[in-house]
Amino acid sequence: MGSMEGYNTSSTDFIFMGLFNRQDTSGLLFAIISLIFFTALMANGVMIFLIRTDSCLHTPMYFLLSHLSLIDMMYISTIVPKMLVHYLLGQRTISFVGCTAQHFLYLTLVGAEFFLLGLMAYDRYVAICNPLRYPVLMSRRVCWMIIIGSWSGGSLDGFLLTPITMSFPFCNSREINHFFCEAPAVLKLACADTAVYETVMYVCCVLMLLIPFSLVIASYAQILTTVYHMSSVEGRKKAFATCSSHMTVVTLFYGAAMYTYMLPHSYHRPEQDKVFSVFYTILTPMLNPLIYSLRNKDVTRAMKRALARCKGVQRVSGMPFDT
Repeated sequence: MGSMEGYNTSSTDFIFMGLFNRQDTSGLLFAIISLIFFTALMANGVMIFLIRTDSCLHTPMYFLLSHLSLIDMMYISTIVPKMLVHYLLGQRTISFVGCTAQHFLYLTLVGAEFFLLGLMAYDRYVAICNPLRYPVLMSRRVCWMIIIGSWSGGSLDGFLLTPITMSFPFCNSREINHFFCEAPAVLKLACADTAVYETVMYVCCVLMLLIPFSLVIASYAQILTTVYHMSSVEGRKKAFATCSSHMTVVTLFYGAAMYTYMLPHSYHRPEQDKVFSVFYTILTPMLNPLIYSLRNKDVTRAMKRALARCKGVQRVSGMPFDT
């Protein structure tokens, strides 16, 4: 630990080992993560703007996607800015209160996204397999129930697990071998027996990961079956391409989380844990808007209309007034 860190660290502070611990690659890694972070913010911000302002995107699917983008923006912002600032300032510390807040926000937001992705798969299932009943089955009331249910599930996870995680007595070594306050990494510092709590956390993760992921798999299995029997070859190709890209992102997100929270401790290695955490905490918030929305023709047309409106406003504002 450097002198600056030793001077600024109090007895209750935690110290991140972080991602930037190799001098030969830290600069490149910092640049890549910075690019991913700002791309995620911009892509999700553009999605929210387009969905809010373009009436053609006022549909249940895009309503849910706008909330997914909001969660992703908040989600990545709870982790990456702190990590980038630490690199620039040459510090790796986080206060106990800061770690608790980050842990709570992370659990709440990731939990909300777990549930929302599962319920969004149901939306696609209804749209493709039961299109005539889509307006009824995905009414505005149902959409708000999905959003409220997702946030409630995530909040319950945060309020339930954070106080317990942060109430354990921690040993003299307060070095978290991670780049943020993730529960498994924090619990390794606990002096008390955490076996019972880890069992409870495992059960919570089964409910929050396996159930939504099973819903996604079941929904897309039905979708692919329906698509396979389509008469249009072009329609089949587009549907398969869309489903495969969606499933890639969903599998990456749920799969990395399952590795972190459901795999026995004997299979975990700190460096591997960091890599898997990067997949679902940093990469997924960038990939979601690119895969789910910005590749979509409706969104592309909305983008062109927004740009045309901006050009029109510029032309009007640039015209001289009649004298």
